Amino acid sequence: MSTLIESIPWGMMVGQVPLFNILVWIGIGVVAVLALVFIIAFFAFGSLWIQAVAASADVSMISLIGMYFRQVRAPLIVHAKIMAAQAGLDISRPHGITTQRLEAHYLAGGNVMNVVQAIIAAHRAGIDLNFDRAAAIDLAGRDVLDAVRTSVHPKVIDCPDPRRSGKSTLSAIAKDGVELRVRTRVTVRTNLEQLIGGATEETVIARVGESIISSIGSSENHQAVLENPDMISRTVLRRGLDAETAFQIVSIDIADIDVGDNIGARLRADQAEADVRVARALAEKRRAEAIALEQENRARVAENRANLILAEAEVPRAVALAFQQGNLGTAPPDTN
Repeated sequence: MSTLIESIPWGMMVGQVPLFNILVWIGIGVVAVLALVFIIAFFAFGSLWIQAVAASADVSMISLIGMYFRQVRAPLIVHAKIMAAQAGLDISRPHGITTQRLEAHYLAGGNVMNVVQAIIAAHRAGIDLNFDRAAAIDLAGRDVLDAVRTSVHPKVIDCPDPRRSGKSTLSAIAKDGVELRVRTRVTVRTNLEQLIGGATEETVIARVGESIISSIGSSENHQAVLENPDMISRTVLRRGLDAETAFQIVSIDIADIDVGDNIGARLRADQAEADVRVARALAEKRRAEAIALEQENRARVAENRANLILAEAEVPRAVALAFQQGNLGTAPPDTN
């Protein structure tokens, strides 16, 4: 060693210290720093890394350290990756459920555990649902896990929904004017293909309610509806009310149907009363016109009587004038 040091030129000495020694100490310092970083990282993420390795979840220590600096919850990502691996999902790179894709979904504000659980449930049920679609559904604000569960186990919706509208029944009127109060239950399953951009439960409830009211309104009488209520269900179901919605309607069932008021009779009674009032108004108008005509005739009689009195008043004046002129009692001259 001393021979090697002596053979080093004077120009390669720094402050009487060989450059080789400096490089050795630098290497030792780098190794020590790396060892310290590894020890700190192992104490911080060792348990998570061991869990991932034991579950064959393919999560490296460097990824765990990177999650710390990227402000990502490492336990959440590791547990999600372990769940996916244990469920038999594809976690291989680059198309599987990788650590980077889980981190990206977390940083985008998505619910990582919900997405992974939804994919596992869909995988168990034989539903085709990949990570990209599940993540898109989750970021769109839909509950992807509930959507998958509804696809497997259909959901029952009340129509109308008392929680939304405050009404417990639909009111429809048949052609004979009798009101029917109907409560319907709609069984739906989620349509994952149209979940993004598809209409929600409110649209399905509104469409079903409108169709039921229209179907009852086209019935000749309420007895036909009471005798065969499933006719209404079949008619409504054939209209394809689930188009462009996030659901597929499985069935529409009439849960309850009651007879309400006879709206037609009440309307006819109100119309008759209105007609009576119109007739009374017309009769009163004619009476008023007759009274006015009578008053006009009386005024004419009074006017004619006044003219007669004026004419009678002219007679004495004519007599007096004839007397003055000496024409009173003389015969008129013969014009022949």
